[in-house]
Amino acid sequence: MSALAAARYGKDNVRVYKVHRDEKTGVQTVVEMTVCVLLEGDIETSYTKADNSVVVATDSIKNTIYITAKQQPVTPPELFGSILGTHFVEKYSHIHAAHVNIVTHRWVRMDVDGKPHPHSFVKEGGETRNVQVDVHEGRGIDIQSSIKNLTVLKSTGSQFHGFLRDEFTTLKETWDRILSTDVAADWQWRRFSNLSQVKANARRFNPAYEVARNTTLKTFAEDNSASVQATMYKMGEIILAAEPLLDTVDYALPNNHYFEIDLSWHKGTKNTGKDAEVYAPPVQP
Repeated sequence: MSALAAARYGKDNVRVYKVHRDEKTGVQTVVEMTVCVLLEGDIETSYTKADNSVVVATDSIKNTIYITAKQQPVTPPELFGSILGTHFVEKYSHIHAAHVNIVTHRWVRMDVDGKPHPHSFVKEGGETRNVQVDVHEGRGIDIQSSIKNLTVLKSTGSQFHGFLRDEFTTLKETWDRILSTDVAADWQWRRFSNLSQVKANARRFNPAYEVARNTTLKTFAEDNSASVQATMYKMGEIILAAEPLLDTVDYALPNNHYFEIDLSWHKGTKNTGKDAEVYAPPVQP
């Protein structure tokens, strides 16, 4: 006989935009998110016996996201995700875990004539601030925060030499190269016992995000990088030292390559090594 090993379901790609209006100053703040909520619990019969009585409709999940966004703060996203996840576990006795993923799209206040504009914003590329919140009944709340799709480049200050060479190696050693990557940085918080503990530490989430982002940019720019590995390790050390409630920091920094083009075929034009100025950004890998 077959048996259901595991199941979770829910609603993905719920787009939420919230505006906060300060009536005294006229300054407005906007937050745009894409939210996913997946539920686990005693829902086996909905799969094995076509019993929908255990199903919290995904329409209800979507509407709960909207109502919660209206009634509760949506920043920091770690807190909003914890409030959402705890709601589902506490409201429905047969739901024992809620997994909330929030992607916050980066809107930056516009400067006009050298001054921050009160209600106009610029969307900076594809960079997002993400959180994954997992609320487990009786176990607590796990939170992972992250930065995704932060594309950076520096035209010098990177090298790569002394690496293992064998019969499969064609790469030349270099003491000066372009370094570019799409940053994916994750930091895992120590488990919170409940929503009250998350609320008590909510003031830590935004500063930790700022530390992670600023550390990434500053270290990337200033480090005379011996390798991507060495640079990302330095980033992680700084972030962990700055926030004692973090357990781990993860980085993925895939190389975006820029290759020199040999133009010597055209009248002996020098465009390699120290003379390189024109490069070809290839597609993957």
